[in-house]
Amino acid sequence: MRRILLFSTSTVHGTGYMEYAMPYIGDFLAGIREILFVPYARPGGISHERYTELFRGPMEAAGYRVRSIQDADDPIAAVDTAESVFVGGGNTFVLLTALHAGGLIEPVRKRVAAGMPYMGSSAGSNVAGLSLGTTNDMPIVQPPSFEAFGLVPFNINPHYVDPDPGSTHMGETRATRIKEFHAFNPQPVVALREGALLRVERGEAVVEGARGGRLFMAGQEPTELQSSDRLDELLES
Repeated sequence: MRRILLFSTSTVHGTGYMEYAMPYIGDFLAGIREILFVPYARPGGISHERYTELFRGPMEAAGYRVRSIQDADDPIAAVDTAESVFVGGGNTFVLLTALHAGGLIEPVRKRVAAGMPYMGSSAGSNVAGLSLGTTNDMPIVQPPSFEAFGLVPFNINPHYVDPDPGSTHMGETRATRIKEFHAFNPQPVVALREGALLRVERGEAVVEGARGGRLFMAGQEPTELQSSDRLDELLES
């Protein structure tokens, strides 16, 4: 019954905030008009209130009602009654720390298992996986656990950047970092380039959007992913 929509990013170059995502959200939510927004990932520079207003702009223009979990007297009750949820991007460590502190991990898992649509971008997509071990963020705070929602039985790496053969940078590439992750962790990693997304529903996992991504499996060479590619077998792992 899981219904999950994971965006690599909220904004792609040359477009406005969430602009490229709106057609996918409209198709995914079909008939649902309310979204519970989780703004916890922003570590500074923008308040939860301002972040919610940023998200509310394009959503209300498209006809959705937006509630912020930040405004709820009882955040767990807000999850329990939500028609759908969108977890925004920012710093994954900050986000997961707040989710654990609010006791929200299990309530979200239960609602998604029961069919509530879950959407996320960037950090919000990262925490849909098994752990935050493939985030690109600095650990500016320490969550009580790296365990995330586990809505899908693999990890997500958003904002995936391909190695640049012309670069003189001598540091590790993103692909190298994911290989290092697999030295200690067996789960697959779905790396999504900006503009790509993963849609999970009816037992299917489909890559959508522009630019695709790469699938990393422990001990194997990565596989290129393109729009419409199916990853259904990963849901059984």
